[in-house]
Amino acid sequence: MAKTIFEEMGGTYVRQGDYFIPCLTLPAEKENKPIGVWGQRHKRYLQEHKRATYTTLLTSGKLNSYLANIDEQAEELFSRMVKQIAEREGVTEQLKAGNQLEWVQKMNSIRNRAVKIVNTELIYM
Repeated sequence: MAKTIFEEMGGTYVRQGDYFIPCLTLPAEKENKPIGVWGQRHKRYLQEHKRATYTTLLTSGKLNSYLANIDEQAEELFSRMVKQIAEREGVTEQLKAGNQLEWVQKMNSIRNRAVKIVNTELIYM
């Protein structure tokens, strides 16, 4: 019996009842960096809305490094945006020492706006 292309490439089969099913494995990734909240959000977005991109990254073994990179970029953008908006609106350590409640309100507002910017520009695109 002639070998299939899969067998010629070194693939093997497992018998399940009357059927032979190929043993498929994903390629191992070189780096296994942790993926934070931004990377998890982007992964969920890819799974739900960009299935072809998600499948391509997964089967090529580049998904984890891609998501780690997105997570790193998003975290940097978020930190930079919070800092810039706080400076522009005059939210300082003096305000924190003088009126903590007002400082918390303003910082929560700034953080929410920064989250929306990061989501729009990196996560859900």
